[in-house]
Amino acid sequence: MPAETARAPGRLARWLDSDIGWSFRQTPVAWLSALLLILLIVSAFCAPLIAPQNPHDLKQIFIDKAELPPIWAKDAEWPFLLGTDPQGRDVLSAILYGTRVSLIIGLASVMVSMAIGVTVGLLAGYHGGRIDNILMRIGDTVLSIPTLLMAILVSALFREMLPPGLREPFAAVVIVLSISLTNWVQYARTVRALTMVERRKEYVLAARIIKVSSVRIMRRHILPNTLTPVMVAATLNLGLAILSEATLSFLGVGMPITQPSLGTLIRIGNQYLFSGSWWLIVFPALQLGLIVLSVNLLGDWLRDALNPKLR
Repeated sequence: MPAETARAPGRLARWLDSDIGWSFRQTPVAWLSALLLILLIVSAFCAPLIAPQNPHDLKQIFIDKAELPPIWAKDAEWPFLLGTDPQGRDVLSAILYGTRVSLIIGLASVMVSMAIGVTVGLLAGYHGGRIDNILMRIGDTVLSIPTLLMAILVSALFREMLPPGLREPFAAVVIVLSISLTNWVQYARTVRALTMVERRKEYVLAARIIKVSSVRIMRRHILPNTLTPVMVAATLNLGLAILSEATLSFLGVGMPITQPSLGTLIRIGNQYLFSGSWWLIVFPALQLGLIVLSVNLLGDWLRDALNPKLR
C-alpha cells in the first residue's frame, strides 16, 4: 500500500513536468475550464447528496409549491434556490439530475462512436483495396445525410423496433446508438490515414515477416500510434454529443419527461417562457452552455498542446 501511495504522486509529478502538464499549468483557460467541468460533474453525480429533493420521487413533490420564482425574487421559498416548475419540482434538483443524464449519454456516445470509428479505420487502412473502398463509401453515405436528420431517423427506427413498454426504459440506449452511428466517420478517417502510414514502416513489415497475425499487429502496434489524434477528436466531440442529445430531447425524440435531461428540461421550460416562468428555460440552458463551453475549451487546448508544430 505505501508503494502504491508513493507511486501515484510520482506519476502526477511526472505528468505536471511533461510538455502537456507544463502547457496546462501555463494556460489559465485550460485549468479554469477543467475546474469548471470538474465542479459540474461532481455536483451532478453527487445530486442525491446536495439536491433539495429527488425530482423523480413523487413523495417529495408538492403541487402547492408550483412555479415558485428563484430565491431572490418576491414570493420565493427556501430551499428552492432556482424556483420550481409547474409540477412543483425544484429546478436546481432537476438540473443536477438532468446534467447527470446528459453527461452519461454524451460520454457513452463518444465511446461507442470512437470504438466503431477506430475499428473501421484500422480495417480500412490496414487492408486497403476492396475493404477500404466499401467501408469508406459507407462513411461517405453517412456524411451525405445531415447529422441531426440522421440521428432522428435512427432514433425513430430503433423506437419502432422496441415494444411500447420498453421505449422509455431504453430511451438512453436509443439516443446513444443514434448519436454514435452518425459520429463515427471522423474517427474512421483519422485512424485510416494514420494506419496507412504506419503499415509501411519497418516494425510492421518485420511483424508480418515473422507471421504475427493482422489482428495483433493492428491492436498492439498500430493502434497505440493512432490514439493521440483520436483522443483530441473525442474531447472535441464530447460537447457536440451533449448538444446532439439536448437537441433530440428538445425536439421530443430524446429523453422522456420521466427521465429528463437538460434538453428535456429546456423543452419543458420553453412551453412556459411567455407565461413569465423564465427560470424554467434560462437555468437549464445556462447549465448546458457551461458544460459545452468548458469541454470545447479543454478540447481546443488539448489539440494545441499535442500539436508538435506549436511547441
